[in-house]
Amino acid sequence: MYAVVLTGGKQYRVTAGSIIEVEKLEGAAGDTLKLEQVLNLSGDKSMVGTPFVEGALVTAQILEQGRADKVLIFKKKRRHNYRRKNGHRQQFTALHITGISLGGQALVSAEPRKLRTQKPHLGAAPAAKKEAKAPAAKKAPAAKKPAAAKKPAAAKKPAAKKAAK
Repeated sequence: MYAVVLTGGKQYRVTAGSIIEVEKLEGAAGDTLKLEQVLNLSGDKSMVGTPFVEGALVTAQILEQGRADKVLIFKKKRRHNYRRKNGHRQQFTALHITGISLGGQALVSAEPRKLRTQKPHLGAAPAAKKEAKAPAAKKAPAAKKPAAAKKPAAAKKPAAKKAAK
């Protein structure tokens, strides 16, 4: 069973348990949302709304609020020394669809997801790992080998004499 919902001016085909990224919605990670603008329901009997299906509801859990990858915008007019470079990162909300219901009766449901409490940072190691490491025992420096005896520089040979004619 799936539903087609309208949010952020776009339509999304969702099923219970699916994860979608939509335009930014208000709320924090872990909150529950109700999407009431359901355009279509399919299952035993399909229902198409005019424009929305009456009494249909899709519940979703917010997984994260984030920003998409950067999109570069570059404008140029040749022979006019006009160049403009700009970037844009669109904000999004990741949703986990937990249920689809019609008239208060659940048609399909899924278990809510466990959220990660914190994302690990790339540059810093977690504090627990730093404390757990014991200082490594220092190795004794390796004994130095005696320097190889230097060979005396070879004397240059004189240039060959030219034969006189």
